[in-house]
Amino acid sequence: MRLNPIIAIDGYKVDHRRQYPDNTQIIFSNLTARSTRRAYTDKMVFFGLQYFIKDILIDNWNKDFFEQPKEQVIRAFERRINNYLGPNNVGTEHISQLHDLGYLPIKIKALPEGTLYPIKVPCLVIYNTDERFFWLTNYLETILSANVWGMCTSATTAHQYKKILTQYALETDGSTDFVNWQGHDFSFRGMYGVQAALMSGAAHLLSFTGTDTIPAIDFLEQYYEANSDNELVGGSVAATEHSVMCAGGMENELETFRRLIEDIYPTGIVSIVSDSWDFWQVMTDFTVKLKDKILARDGKVVFRPDTGCPVKVICGDPEAEPGSPEYQGAIECLWQVFGGNTTSQGYKLLDPRVGLIYGDSITIERAEAICAGLKAKGFASTNVVFGIGSYTYQYVTRDTDGFAVKATFAKVAGVDREIFKAPKTDDGTKRSAKGLVAVFKDENNNYYLKDQASWNDVENCEFNTVFENGKLVNTQSLAQIRARLASHL
Repeated sequence: MRLNPIIAIDGYKVDHRRQYPDNTQIIFSNLTARSTRRAYTDKMVFFGLQYFIKDILIDNWNKDFFEQPKEQVIRAFERRINNYLGPNNVGTEHISQLHDLGYLPIKIKALPEGTLYPIKVPCLVIYNTDERFFWLTNYLETILSANVWGMCTSATTAHQYKKILTQYALETDGSTDFVNWQGHDFSFRGMYGVQAALMSGAAHLLSFTGTDTIPAIDFLEQYYEANSDNELVGGSVAATEHSVMCAGGMENELETFRRLIEDIYPTGIVSIVSDSWDFWQVMTDFTVKLKDKILARDGKVVFRPDTGCPVKVICGDPEAEPGSPEYQGAIECLWQVFGGNTTSQGYKLLDPRVGLIYGDSITIERAEAICAGLKAKGFASTNVVFGIGSYTYQYVTRDTDGFAVKATFAKVAGVDREIFKAPKTDDGTKRSAKGLVAVFKDENNNYYLKDQASWNDVENCEFNTVFENGKLVNTQSLAQIRARLASHL
């Protein structure tokens, strides 16, 4: 649906304009991840602001507010608010004045996207540039929060996967060349709507190149100057699903495998769902019968189990019967049939013509356990690809990392006021900074917050002006953001 930006707010914000003190001139707010529920998170990846600015602050506001007839805009606002609150004194003059101005009198300063920065440090500040529209700063809080926190959260999650996979690749493979493909986005179907899938899918692609969320590539081309003709934005391989495998019939499953690897895909990489019926039969029987055909191919056959405990299926179940396929795990089963090489670090790496991908209920904790389990068995972590789905990317909220937009400074009747909240019933999480805030780097290149700052601090800290008076003034590309984030590994 087309979003009417003037009412894209939490309902209680409608009349905050009159609730601020008389003669309020400036409201200054910041966006901060105040806490985290994740044991592995002490820093956040900043991502999503440029999309929000282009899509909402520019495209949406221009097309659906400033470029619409003023009478129509006022009528739509008045109808919605009166239907919502009943007849009231909210008024429409402030909406009329904003429409007459013709742009959003707002300034946003922020850290560069792709920055890894500490929890409790603001990633951006926002304030009005025209004193008549002091009310607009926090009027935009709802839509700013809704569009940015999730992208930061997914980008942070993907970066954590990348850290784990990079660490184990260095320890067991000696090379990180495969890591960019080791995390594959399978989340599209499980996300809460297409927009959420694209936003999260784009965040995933800051750290990886593997994705099944094709429109995320378009998203990055539209909002982050990516160009898939000139750079690898995201990609995948030919792959089956259960309907394909089951349609051939259980009694003909071996023939379905043969047909796929010999007739349909005689070269290149093909990923084949392998657990429609008996995964261990595939691992110990089908692989033997198809071995010569697989090794004769110019390409790679990737087996895909998606059922059971990922750690046990891949690494083996110590409680299973010793010597059984379940006890050995999928990677060891493949090794026994196809063999492979030993890496410079002394770990086994499967023959390059076979591999394995697991794409069900993968989590950060399970990915680390699998990598550790493979290492303990003498196998390189790069023997497996992880399909990262909505179990990872959808199972979060704004409170996962405590994102909040809070005002910390106001100018009222020419007097600067440092404002803050410090609830006695709080554990410290909701205590806000005070006054103007700025972010600097210390001697170790670590970001830190300075509150009760000066305007000079705000203008000359690590924040860059990104949006001012209706215009995007600092554009970043996917390549720049990827490089910035990779530098933190």
